[in-house]
Amino acid sequence: MKVFLMFESDDFAVRKKFPPNGAALKQDLELNTLCNTMASGDEFVFKMAMDAILASLSNDEKTILYRQDILKDSLENFAVVRDIYKIAVEALESRNRHWWFLSTSPTSVLYSSLSSMKELMGFLKQLKMIADENTTRFRSEGFTRFFAMLKKELDDEYFAKVVHQLWELEFHNGVLISAELGNGNKGSHYTLRKQVTEKLGWMQRLLNKKPQGYSFVISSRDESSIRALSELKSEGINHVANALAQSMEHILSFFNMLRTEIAFYVGCLNLYNRLTQMGEPVSFPFPSNPDKRLHAFEGLYDVCLALTMQQKIVGNNLAADSKNLVIITGANKGGKSTFLRSIGLSQLMMQCGMFVPADSFRANICEALFTHFKREEDSAMNSGKLDEELSRMSDIADTITSNSMILFNESFAATNEREGSEIGRQIVNALLEKRIKVFFVTHLYDFAHSYYNKKMENATFLLAERQTDGTRTFKLMEGEPLQTSFGKDLYNKIFVRPDANT
Repeated sequence: MKVFLMFESDDFAVRKKFPPNGAALKQDLELNTLCNTMASGDEFVFKMAMDAILASLSNDEKTILYRQDILKDSLENFAVVRDIYKIAVEALESRNRHWWFLSTSPTSVLYSSLSSMKELMGFLKQLKMIADENTTRFRSEGFTRFFAMLKKELDDEYFAKVVHQLWELEFHNGVLISAELGNGNKGSHYTLRKQVTEKLGWMQRLLNKKPQGYSFVISSRDESSIRALSELKSEGINHVANALAQSMEHILSFFNMLRTEIAFYVGCLNLYNRLTQMGEPVSFPFPSNPDKRLHAFEGLYDVCLALTMQQKIVGNNLAADSKNLVIITGANKGGKSTFLRSIGLSQLMMQCGMFVPADSFRANICEALFTHFKREEDSAMNSGKLDEELSRMSDIADTITSNSMILFNESFAATNEREGSEIGRQIVNALLEKRIKVFFVTHLYDFAHSYYNKKMENATFLLAERQTDGTRTFKLMEGEPLQTSFGKDLYNKIFVRPDANT
């Protein structure tokens, strides 16, 4: 049985592909904050959420829309989805209650597998019941097919057959085994035989002739003979015990796939609950293929900042369709880095099939996403900040491809303005030639204004808004880059007394 709740025709474990820069994405976009909220204390949901987000860059438009439909179903049927996850978790945990780790003998394997299979049948019946009761409430292709599979594979005939076979494997009438004499008069070709279970009346049993044969009785104190008999029995049931254990593992693997894939949607439900409780908007984005250049949204906010502050935060709008370059300048502490992080987070959330933190959102799919954020200086003094930045940029250049997106945050500012601006221009020009979408937060006026003067049709320039009294609104608006970042505002706020004469 297959689940197919993450991909239309593949298991998630088979198709997932992680980017080489996953550690940088985790750090720069604060993915731990997002995944901790999705997990809500469940370590497995945390892992699955992180895996799904990082592996999202290999998803195509069809996969994104396929998951969106499943997530919409999940949002309308919270309790059912959580029940499915709970059943999968309990089924996997049940194995530890039945598996006899101290012995690997065929007898132990058989009876531990028997007890485990009986309980697993109960969990399968619960899933079948959910499918029977909720099929009409789900409309997505993924859930519709999943429920149809459960109803087809787990019909009454299946359960009746399994129950009967498990009863037979309990050997209520003893074990019937045949064998041959091999080399050295040792037993070989041990075969478990099916016993005749026809029920006869007492008169028939009395008159019926028993087959000829020999029998013997082993004394209860004859430990060697008892041990030898046990070994003969083990030889006879060995193949059956292994087959039953494999059947049990097959069912457990199904529950493992189910837990893995449904965990992603449970994480989305947890995140949705938290954001809606805070009054933050979410919406399902409109993805397009990587060759297009779409990027427009309303009310986009940094979901990780909202989760950290536990309150609504300012959202921003952008109309950057047909654009490959967005340069963000303006006042210090005006929300530029927060905006940049929201761009990266929303892209990953869209591409893994989630809702996004915005009133509305559309964007083209990116085949890769890179971040180049400023880092702390090397404490070991092995290299300067500029060397470290250029080294990271070199690593990115080795792997970045067309139709990717890269986010720069205060890059190449570790040197003087002229040199930093020239480094930035050469790098950005090369990226634009390769059709790579660039978002660049910078205080390098020479760098930003040089692009503004070119009047490029594929470039947009944003300013962090500042009111006349120095108040930051954390809104970004289109505008010409300014020569100042209003650092004096921060100086006055930190060092100058409110009543001081300035």
